[in-house]
Amino acid sequence: MKNTVLTTLILLSCFVATGQKLSKNKKAIIASVENHKNELIRISDSIWALAETAFNEKGSSKILADYAEKNGLKVTRGVADIPTAFTATYGSGKPVISILGEFDALPGISQKTTPVKEPYKEGAAGHGCGHNMFGTSSLGAAIAIKELMDAGEIKGTVKFLGTPAEEKYFAKVWMVKAGLWDDVDVNISWHPSAGIEADVQSGLSLIDFIVEFYGQTAHASADPWNGKSASDALELYTTGINYYREHILPSSRIHYHIQDGGQVVNVVPDYAKLWVRVRDPKRKIMLPTYERVKEMAEGAAIMADVDYKISLVSGIYETLVNRSGGEIMQANLELLGPITYTEEETAFGKAIQKATGKPEVGMDSKIYPLKETEETPGGGSTDVGDVSWNVPNINLGVTVAPKDTPWHSWAVVACGGMSIGHKGMVYAAKAMGMTMLDLFENPKMVTKVKEEFKTRKGDEVYEPMIDGPAPINGN
Repeated sequence: MKNTVLTTLILLSCFVATGQKLSKNKKAIIASVENHKNELIRISDSIWALAETAFNEKGSSKILADYAEKNGLKVTRGVADIPTAFTATYGSGKPVISILGEFDALPGISQKTTPVKEPYKEGAAGHGCGHNMFGTSSLGAAIAIKELMDAGEIKGTVKFLGTPAEEKYFAKVWMVKAGLWDDVDVNISWHPSAGIEADVQSGLSLIDFIVEFYGQTAHASADPWNGKSASDALELYTTGINYYREHILPSSRIHYHIQDGGQVVNVVPDYAKLWVRVRDPKRKIMLPTYERVKEMAEGAAIMADVDYKISLVSGIYETLVNRSGGEIMQANLELLGPITYTEEETAFGKAIQKATGKPEVGMDSKIYPLKETEETPGGGSTDVGDVSWNVPNINLGVTVAPKDTPWHSWAVVACGGMSIGHKGMVYAAKAMGMTMLDLFENPKMVTKVKEEFKTRKGDEVYEPMIDGPAPINGN
């Protein structure tokens, strides 16, 4: 009785906030998410506490897959030869609507659910991008659709994809290559954010590679002339990269992380290693920059008189925007209206902002008009881009942290394990479920979304930027 009353109040608040009328089936989506809410929060919090990094998400993957199975979806584990990747499907026939679920954490940012920096486990990982909520919310939406299918209200196939290693290695690229979206008509995705929006912006394409230098050891004082320093080559290479930054487009980015620069000070090191990443909003611009940066590694090796090796790790496309899909999502956000927060949640948000040096303005969950799509957006990268070049993608951002919160930080971890994050997760499940429902009920919407996808993709032929199997063991 209590759940029924609560759901009725939530439905009434949606109606009052927007002045629009929810259909019977959209009310059912909201009711389903509310009915599963406590379990979804439990799952999200369990994944938050596990905080497993790329390709190590055994517990997180199992929790989600088990819950999908418990709710009647057909689960296939270890897809694309990745132990923590899985699919959970239900229904038959067209349309086939898929939804993404991520669940990997970031190393070194463990945090308690407090608005001051305080590790949950010293030195451990944390969900600084909110992926504990990502996969959980998407599964909640898929289950809501499954229940409408059981009720005979809609027909087709819903397909949840458990996608690991988004923060490192980008597992969706191998999953795309394995054909897991070949039968899909439209894909749905979301990402935790500091605001609510139907996301019609692209991301940055990127490519990751390892550069290794091989020299000759010698005593660093007694006979350094007999040595060939791999770390000299590394320093020359990074110096070259840093000078090159001035001469690339402002939209491009080059990052590197030194992984081995020698072991002791009195030995000329014979080995050095660094991880390099090149990005740009356009893959066609990123690739020539990548080629130039690779050539610079050869130049550094020549100057230091050492050998070198370049190994491709992974690469991803920019996201192919679909504004037709964004308009469908936008309409559902306007139906749902903004998230409301308690005084305690607002105070928590302001405390987070104070601790991170941001204006103490609290939470932002307003529903703004659909934005124009920028030609060269900033921001980050995601392997959702590779999915979006193979099937139309509709993306969503939902508030799970205060405005201007630094992402990939302890502050997001703190919010993701308490009620601010829980509210955003539940809201996202409703918005995605309602958008999926629109696609199941309206074939013309599916056609329009697919037509825009074909137009935007044009003659571009998708080629995955990977070489060999996924690096499950980090190699």
